[in-house]
Amino acid sequence: MATILGIDYPTLWFLVVGALFSGYAILDGFDLGAGAWHLFLKKEESRRIALNAVGPVWDGNEVWLVIGGGALFAGFPILYASIFSAMYIPFMLFLFSLIFRAVSIEFRSKENMKWWRNTWDISYCISSTLMALLLGVVIGNVLQGIAIGPDFQFTGHWIEFLNPYAILVGITTLALFMMHGAIYLAMKTEGKLFAKVNQLLNKSIIFFVVSYSTVTVYTLISLPHLTDNLRENVALFIVPLLAFLSIANVPRLVSKGKFVQAFLFSSLSMSFLLMLVAIELYPVLVRSTIDPQYSITVYNAASSEKSLGIMLIMTAIGAPLVISYTVFVYRTFWGKVKMDETSY
Repeated sequence: MATILGIDYPTLWFLVVGALFSGYAILDGFDLGAGAWHLFLKKEESRRIALNAVGPVWDGNEVWLVIGGGALFAGFPILYASIFSAMYIPFMLFLFSLIFRAVSIEFRSKENMKWWRNTWDISYCISSTLMALLLGVVIGNVLQGIAIGPDFQFTGHWIEFLNPYAILVGITTLALFMMHGAIYLAMKTEGKLFAKVNQLLNKSIIFFVVSYSTVTVYTLISLPHLTDNLRENVALFIVPLLAFLSIANVPRLVSKGKFVQAFLFSSLSMSFLLMLVAIELYPVLVRSTIDPQYSITVYNAASSEKSLGIMLIMTAIGAPLVISYTVFVYRTFWGKVKMDETSY
């Protein structure tokens, strides 16, 4: 089997897909979190400022989702087919929410009627909240396992995705994004709105800590198989330790008013948590709850080595371009939000 630096192609592509979805979670996560807080901002000007905080970057952030989805389909087509069959409903709800969020942002400022703007404010908040919840629900189902039978066919009932563990992971994901989004809004606002956002941020930290602690205890008690890789390789415990330290550092930095650093550590927390998910699963991509032999792994779901090799070359060329564009956009729109005639 072909390797690069001692790592085989399927594992490398597993890392590439993970990195892409981590980028999406960090970048679009604060958009979704800010959207989930939107209705808590009562004044028209406050809502406009919050929208304009994410306005220049939200559509660019979604590029990471498109690339991640494409990479998943190209690298692990069997996984792509099986997981979309098993969770067709949540993925379709996510797609509809994605559309309504975009429409809400673009349509809100087209008319001045209060009912018009309130309608799109509600749509924006609900769609952002639902997207965050559904992402967590999908992750929760992947961690817990899905009823996959022979030939990687989903044999369960469509409503099974709404199980207690998946819902708990969904709530935790929403809490994390709300904290991330509140930190971003604190970076972009000032005056009375900043004070309001700071209050919401403190509430979001409590919400996340409680939900994260709950899902951690639930995982350790109910899903012991997720700790197998950690027990077999003690050195990997550095990842949950770094995740814990990053999370603990967020409220410390917020209390000191260091919001840029808090945003950085919030982003690192997401990265470490997703790394922990990868460690808990590898080499399994989706565990079969029917029989472990039916589980989808990095190796039985991967495309051919030639395909993976060509795509890795394309990734090496394209990734720096996407990262450069992202850095350019954020540097261009850095600083506090200033309203003008082009604002939402």
